[in-house]
Amino acid sequence: MALAALSLTTAITGCSSPAVAGDNVIVTRPTAQITRVTVTNEASFNEPWAMAFLPGSTFALITEKAGKLKFWRPGRPVQDVRGVPTVAYGGQGGFGDVVAAPDYATSRMIYLSWVEASADGRVGAVVGRARIAFPAAGPRLEGLQVIWRQGPKAEGEGHFSHRIAFSPDGQYLFISSGDRQMFTPAQDLKVTLGKIVRLLPDGTPAPGNPFAGRVGRNRQIWSYGHRNALGLAFDNQGQLWDLEHGPAGGDELNLVRPGKNYGWPLVSNGDHYDGRAIPRHATRPDLVAPAISWNPVIAPGDLLFYKGNLFPGWRGHAICAGLGSGGLVRVATAGSDGAERGREIERIGLDNRIRAVDEGPDGALYVLEDGGNGRLRKIVPAPAGN
Repeated sequence: MALAALSLTTAITGCSSPAVAGDNVIVTRPTAQITRVTVTNEASFNEPWAMAFLPGSTFALITEKAGKLKFWRPGRPVQDVRGVPTVAYGGQGGFGDVVAAPDYATSRMIYLSWVEASADGRVGAVVGRARIAFPAAGPRLEGLQVIWRQGPKAEGEGHFSHRIAFSPDGQYLFISSGDRQMFTPAQDLKVTLGKIVRLLPDGTPAPGNPFAGRVGRNRQIWSYGHRNALGLAFDNQGQLWDLEHGPAGGDELNLVRPGKNYGWPLVSNGDHYDGRAIPRHATRPDLVAPAISWNPVIAPGDLLFYKGNLFPGWRGHAICAGLGSGGLVRVATAGSDGAERGREIERIGLDNRIRAVDEGPDGALYVLEDGGNGRLRKIVPAPAGN
C-alpha cells in the first residue's frame, strides 16, 4: 500500500469570472486554490466508480466499473466481495453507485446500481439491494434483489447516471436517470430517462410524487429535463441537488424540486458537440435555471455537501468531483423560493480525473481517481506552518 504524502499549495491560478444572465451564474475561469491540504495515497483500484463508508466504521465499499465490489479497510489488504451481479460493461456502463441503507446498523443492507443487458442487446441501469455479511471466508452479498429498472432500455453505452441518494429522514430513495444520449426522452413524462425518480426503499414509487395519478405520466418521476446527472446529494438543510454534465459547455449544479423541468434538451448553457447552438437558460424563464454552470466544463464525477469538522470553513459547501477539472471544486450555495445561486470558491488541484468523493467518519475527504490504477486518496488540512 502506497502511503506517500503530498503537500499541495495553490495549484490552479486565475480568478473566478462569473457571468450572470437571468437566473444563471456561469463560471468562465477557474478559481485559485486557497486551502492548503495534505494528500495521502491509500490504495489503488481498477476503474473505480463509487465508494461508501459503512456506518459506524472506518471501512468502505468501492465499486469497480468492470463488475467488482471491493471492501477496503485502512492499512489492510483489499478484499473482493462475493455475490455481486453480472454487469454490462462498456463505454460509460458497468458497476455504478453504492450506498448504505439508512437502517444499515440493524439491516446490514446496501444499495447498488449497475448496467444490465436484455436479450436483444439493449442496456439500461438498474438498482438493487442486498445484505452484506462478513463470514470468515470473506465478505459477500446475500439476497440481492433488483428493485428498480431504468426504462426503456436502449442501444448505446452512455448517460446512465444511476447515482443513488437517500433523503435525510431515510424514508425516500432518489435515483438519477440519464437521457441515454437520446435528448428528447428527458422531456417525455411517460419514461424515466432524463429524470430524477423518487421511490420508497423497496423500489415502489413514493406516494405524493408530482405526477402520480395523472394519465400518461410516470408516477416515479420527481423532476425532469436532466441530461447526465453523475452527482446527487442532500445539503445540510435537507435539500436535494444534482450535478450534471452539459454538452459542449454548460455543466450544471441544480437545486432539485418536485415536478420542475430543468430544460434539457430545450435549453443549455452549452452547445451541441457539432457546433449547433442550443438556446440558453436565460431565454426560457419558465424552465429552471442552474444555480451555477461552467463553461469550460468541469466534467463532473460526483457530489457531496461537507458536514464534518476537519475543514470547518467548508461546512455546508458543495464539493464537486471533477473529471475534466482534475480535482475538486468547492461551491457555496444559497436558495430561496425565487432563485438559487452558486458561487465557486476554490479548486483543489489533484492532477488527475476524479471520479468519486466521499467524507470519512473523521471529516477527511476521500477521492477516487478515474481509470485503471485509480488511486484512493485521503485529503486533510496541511499542518500549520507547512
